[in-house]
Amino acid sequence: MQMDTGLDTGPVLMQEKIPILEDDTTGTLHDRLAELGAKLIVQALDALEAGAVKATPQPTEGVTYAAKLDGREARVDWRESAMSVNRQVRALNPSPGADARVRGVELKIWRCATAAGRGNPGEILGAGPRGLRVACGEGALVVTELQRSGGKRLPAAEFLRGFPLSAGECFEAQ
Repeated sequence: MQMDTGLDTGPVLMQEKIPILEDDTTGTLHDRLAELGAKLIVQALDALEAGAVKATPQPTEGVTYAAKLDGREARVDWRESAMSVNRQVRALNPSPGADARVRGVELKIWRCATAAGRGNPGEILGAGPRGLRVACGEGALVVTELQRSGGKRLPAAEFLRGFPLSAGECFEAQ
């Protein structure tokens, strides 16, 4: 992209789309985009030198400003659908992490997957070696990696050995 007087408004010299994978996090997507960006900058410089690149103006419609994340956006709202919570967790990984609270203890949720399940939002439907199954507003989430405040990130099975949770317990509401 070429520089302009506005914020990220200059014409685009080269672009390429990549899919966001089902298990991508902000961190994994960042790394894939950085690798792609490195290749594209070399191609763009070669094309500029050869006079074979055409600057394309960016559209002015549909432009939005992405504000800095607020700490409240990290708190999991179990009333949301499992798909929405899963996207939130992935978006907040590696930083700042998705926050949840159970038994008055603050936790970070780092990895999860959607699953079938019904119950009250935030209700633990099951806890085992494959993870912690938690009911959402629609569907359920299987939490596979989490962290206690001040602790380290752990696979769910390991976490549950030191902080046992069982079906019927509930995460606190937002």
